[in-house]
Amino acid sequence: MSATTTTQTSAPKISTTQDASYIPRGPVTASLSFYKAPEDGSKPFYFVEEPPEGQPQRNFDDEYHDVQMNDIRGHESDFRLDVDAFQTFQNIPSEEKDFADDEHIKQTYYPEVEKLLLDNVPGAHKVVLFDHTIRRAAPNASRAPVMRTHVDQTARSTELRVRLHSPDDADELLKGRYRIINVWRPLNGPVQSFPLGFASADTVDDSDLIGVEHRYPDRTGETAAVRFNPNQKFYYWSGMTNDERLFLKCFDSQQGVGQRVPHTAFVDPRTPEGAPGRESIEVRALVYG
Repeated sequence: MSATTTTQTSAPKISTTQDASYIPRGPVTASLSFYKAPEDGSKPFYFVEEPPEGQPQRNFDDEYHDVQMNDIRGHESDFRLDVDAFQTFQNIPSEEKDFADDEHIKQTYYPEVEKLLLDNVPGAHKVVLFDHTIRRAAPNASRAPVMRTHVDQTARSTELRVRLHSPDDADELLKGRYRIINVWRPLNGPVQSFPLGFASADTVDDSDLIGVEHRYPDRTGETAAVRFNPNQKFYYWSGMTNDERLFLKCFDSQQGVGQRVPHTAFVDPRTPEGAPGRESIEVRALVYG
């Protein structure tokens, strides 16, 4: 996989050679954002909300590398959660159609996600869905696609999540296998713009990951930024539709398996002019067993 450092000075241009219905497919080279350490050597941090006066939103920077994104369309069965830390599912129906009301999403969509996890994660006996995020690639959207390669959780933050969401039996649950898995899907597929890229866990070294303090007003969590390594192999799933689901594993307490999947939205240079901005939902789950 070829990769070179680049400096992004303006938004990547979209294609004008295809009409707006075109769905980009196949391998493509894209510019991905990776971690650049603070110059003063301090521990990296990010304020989730407004930072205290006089402090920056974050104290680390980005560096860009051109990376080959390999399309898994037609090869979905080649990838497994315990090896690559991602897995695909197709033809999944849903009663939730609007995704406009958080409480309705929790009442209607959450049970579907819980069942999908229990049915398809070997050994799973308990699932706790603890939040969700809707992202829209639109100018006024409250949450946009994340254009930085990252992992949502670390070993430390996963243990904190277990204790936060299952306080009564956390000590017992932490003795067994526990995982955090994100269930990702588009809302306005097929996806033409800002597809999700993800690196097989089997190609990512632990040394590529750097813990970043996620500072909330009432607590401090931790995510992992990703340092570029040319051995990393990235994929995407072209033209994802609304009845397709992607499992993204953020952490797994069991050793000897794929434990985490770095991921990021990216600009596909083949995206046609006039294509709709990608809309998606990710539901985050603690999976026990």
